[in-house]
Amino acid sequence: MTRERLRFRQPDKKSLIQGGIIVFIIGCTPLLYYAYESFPSDTQVWKTFLFTFTTEFPSIYQYAWFLTGKIIPVILLLIWFFTCKHWWHWIILVPLSMYVFQLFNLIKQNFGVDEVEIIYVIPIMMVVIPFVYLIRAKLFSQMRQDDLKSFEKELLEKQSIWQQIKELFR
Repeated sequence: MTRERLRFRQPDKKSLIQGGIIVFIIGCTPLLYYAYESFPSDTQVWKTFLFTFTTEFPSIYQYAWFLTGKIIPVILLLIWFFTCKHWWHWIILVPLSMYVFQLFNLIKQNFGVDEVEIIYVIPIMMVVIPFVYLIRAKLFSQMRQDDLKSFEKELLEKQSIWQQIKELFR
């Protein structure tokens, strides 16, 4: 190999700063998660000189615990989605959307926090999962040098459910 090929690309200043910010945020997530312990544990009303916050949860402490339990996964999944370079990174939108809907329910102070988000996540899954599967199929057809038209022809063939199940395990 020539010396030119052995040289590593030097990261530019912008990517170093962005990477440093991402590392800092990920490094601070345990501190952010345990921030709920600094909230009052025996009251539903929190008064400061800046604001007054009232919750319907049994205490501000419990509300903060639920809130940090939803915000931290959203932050980490967003970082993972925007920094992932794999072809399948779109599937990260499914758990991300689930946590976002839970977070919105929590902010609205709806007590059914983890009950109804599946109703909203299913349409997202119906779009994202076939999209990711078609990307995968296209990539693998290019790797095998198969013609994409033959793949599309197979998709358009009418098969019974039993035949489709057999195809999956072939």
